[in-house]
Amino acid sequence: MSKIKLSAGTLTAPVPPTLVSCGSVDAPNAFTVAWTGILNTKPPMTYISVRPSRYSYELIKNSGEFVINLPPSTLVRTVDLCGVKSGRDIDKFKTYGLSAAESFEVSAPSIEECPVSIECRVKEIVSLGTHDMFISDIVGVSVKEELINKNGKLCLDRAGLMAYVHGEYFTIGKKIGSFGYSVKKPAKKSRNAKKKY
Repeated sequence: MSKIKLSAGTLTAPVPPTLVSCGSVDAPNAFTVAWTGILNTKPPMTYISVRPSRYSYELIKNSGEFVINLPPSTLVRTVDLCGVKSGRDIDKFKTYGLSAAESFEVSAPSIEECPVSIECRVKEIVSLGTHDMFISDIVGVSVKEELINKNGKLCLDRAGLMAYVHGEYFTIGKKIGSFGYSVKKPAKKSRNAKKKY
């Protein structure tokens, strides 16, 4: 199969459609961001890319804090609405039934309906063109209790997260591997294992 050339563009996919919350618990705002990801492990760092014309841009720039909330697929309509409606015109939390919860480390609220909230503090703002990138330290993470198994492991497969692929939303499918499985050696059988007859 041969490939055809397209013009250069923003085609990395899938990406996480996140709800970024900012402002305060008393005056919260949320907007949809798919341009986000991990930048560094130690210290943990992330980013969001935001158009300066967005209502939330000034809220984040002034406070230096925001929360990346990972929504379940059941909130797909809310995620889409928060991406096309402006906080200048409506209170998205009241309009779309979202609950602003106090975060552990930042003044920006977390979204109660989202199973994972990543609390961020802006370190640097880089102007790139259409968007500015908020390079940020991850200063806290909170998750719903049901995502932690009896051994204390975080089980994100229980969160019902979704993906955004070139203008469309998808639920996440079946597991097809795990990190490092391609080089993992099979477990050896114990020499003392009893033979079954």
